[in-house]
Amino acid sequence: MSSTPLLQVRGLTKRYLGLTAVDGLSYEVEAGSIVGLIGPNGSGKSTSIDCVSGFQRADAGDWFLDGHKLRDVPPHRIAALGLTRTFQTVRAYEDLSLLENLRVAAQESDGHGWFSALRRSAPLRESEARAAQRAGALLESVGLSRYADAPAAVLSYGQRKLLAIAASVMARPRLVILDEPVAGVNPTMVRHIEEVIREFNAQGVALLIVEHNVDFIMNLCQRVVVLESGRKIADGPPGLIRSDPRVLEAYLGPGGARALEATP
Repeated sequence: MSSTPLLQVRGLTKRYLGLTAVDGLSYEVEAGSIVGLIGPNGSGKSTSIDCVSGFQRADAGDWFLDGHKLRDVPPHRIAALGLTRTFQTVRAYEDLSLLENLRVAAQESDGHGWFSALRRSAPLRESEARAAQRAGALLESVGLSRYADAPAAVLSYGQRKLLAIAASVMARPRLVILDEPVAGVNPTMVRHIEEVIREFNAQGVALLIVEHNVDFIMNLCQRVVVLESGRKIADGPPGLIRSDPRVLEAYLGPGGARALEATP
């Protein structure tokens, strides 16, 4: 795994009227790594990744993907540079098959314009053939191949999470941001999603994971960044984060760390 920062976030700040939702946030994601972003409700996790991925405008700060400045860049261009994401609310075209859903994800970054599509040019046909082949392979990887030709509407909530993850890597990004990938799914599906994430990471994809399931994050991530009230209060390996008094207090409240330590 390279130690070169793939994503660099410097001083990210986002305000809503009189509320500072994210306050001078800085962190890095190394190429090929899995980094967790955790914190209590309202700590600024979702707002920060919305800014980084181009879905909200920040008030201050800069962030870079492999040296490319991303601030004020629209989401589709950020995706073309190699950063894609999922959302808390799972998005799928329910009337389209799983294969078609993934092919739509590919079309969003294949670089073919309307004229090429109108002419049905040879490069476009070749791109579509490659997309269909990759879509089939990804459905196999996430365990959904038996539903390949079925409409997405037949999937369970957990299976929709898997489809969203597959769609996020369809265009071979360098970094994927996963927003609550295991929220609301059963323990068996949590383990399966963890295996899927590890497989994609082994293929060279870096991941930044926002999640309330702290055990999931601690088991999966090499580094964990912790937010409270929009500020970073800790950043390090899971073993240190688990015992950090600031983190324990953020989750358990004032005195929570001391009370936990005193428990036999």
